[in-house]
Amino acid sequence: MNRIPLLVRIISAIILGIFAGSFVPEGVIELFATFTGVFDNFLSFVIPLIIIGFIAPGIASIGKGAGKMLGMTAGLAYLSTILAGIAAYLAARGLYPVILSRQNAGELENPEESLIEASFTVDMTPVMDVMAALILSFLLGVGMTSVKGDTLYSVMSEFRSIIHKVIENIIIPLLPFHIFGIFANMAYAGQVATILNVFAKVFVMIIILHLLYLVAVYCIAGSLHQANPLTLLKKLSPAYFTALGTQSSAATIPVTLKQTKSIGVKEKVADFSVPLLANVHLAGSTITITSCAMAVLYMQGQVSSFMDVFPFILMLGVTMIAAPGVPGGAVMAAVGLLESMLGFSSVMVSLMIALYLAQDSFGTATNVTGDGAITTIANRLIGKDKEPDTVKSNQAG
Repeated sequence: MNRIPLLVRIISAIILGIFAGSFVPEGVIELFATFTGVFDNFLSFVIPLIIIGFIAPGIASIGKGAGKMLGMTAGLAYLSTILAGIAAYLAARGLYPVILSRQNAGELENPEESLIEASFTVDMTPVMDVMAALILSFLLGVGMTSVKGDTLYSVMSEFRSIIHKVIENIIIPLLPFHIFGIFANMAYAGQVATILNVFAKVFVMIIILHLLYLVAVYCIAGSLHQANPLTLLKKLSPAYFTALGTQSSAATIPVTLKQTKSIGVKEKVADFSVPLLANVHLAGSTITITSCAMAVLYMQGQVSSFMDVFPFILMLGVTMIAAPGVPGGAVMAAVGLLESMLGFSSVMVSLMIALYLAQDSFGTATNVTGDGAITTIANRLIGKDKEPDTVKSNQAG
């Protein structure tokens, strides 16, 4: 099963779920609903652990860097991520009333009421709520950067590895079955046509936003170096297509590093910035999560103001720090925020996961390609007045 790309598994789960929900009897749907209910409870239990496992060692590892290069690179990454999220919100707010105008929001206003209920549930009370996990993560992360010694950091790094294994070996393999159950239930309830129509339109909008983001950030990088932005973007294209296949920023680091150096970024800047950005710069994922979240809210007949979504975007930029190098890591880290800040129900979270994972590879590809632009900008700002501009000499290539 692991040899089959996650995107193929997700699409297959959706198709098979729709087919099954259209023909199988209610008793079978109830069995699927029972599995999805148990999985939902397990996911709720794991979410605070994911937050602690990602954020605390992620902040500590960033803090263990030093000086101007760290602050500049991390600051640019966070600014890029937040601006990408804001752009996605504005695009969704402006376009959804047009491209989704024919959707009957009332059909999905209370989706739980028309779905088949589970035959039984297994209570899995989380060890703490999401906000407590976030606060604890910040305290531990900042504390580890200020206290001498690596004992706690080693413990948290091992804990992150455990959570990584949980996601990679339990959650990700079971997600297709979970999504299968959700879509089978929705097909049985007659809701799936509306959802698939939304899927297609949102998917196209997200891809366009990814491309516009890359053009914009490379225009900034090119202007700072007086280089052709399209030439710079072309040189980073191998990283983009590698990420499409791996669905992992971490796994694409060698390619991103090589291509970033090929556009003339100083080796010491690239060696430091590219691995760091692979963990902290998630502009593409933020565009996807914000757009998908707005789509799910729109399907529920909810209209969120900018001040409702902006705090979510700010927290999203931090929560996804050091999300694991596995497909779906970013949305797994964001689930807690979706529930606590945007009021997502379990069904809404399931729709969100399905929407996100259906194009996860494109978001990851945008992340790593944007890493090259951010590194190029950092190279210019950090090395200003110290060394000749090496990128400019590459603009003809």
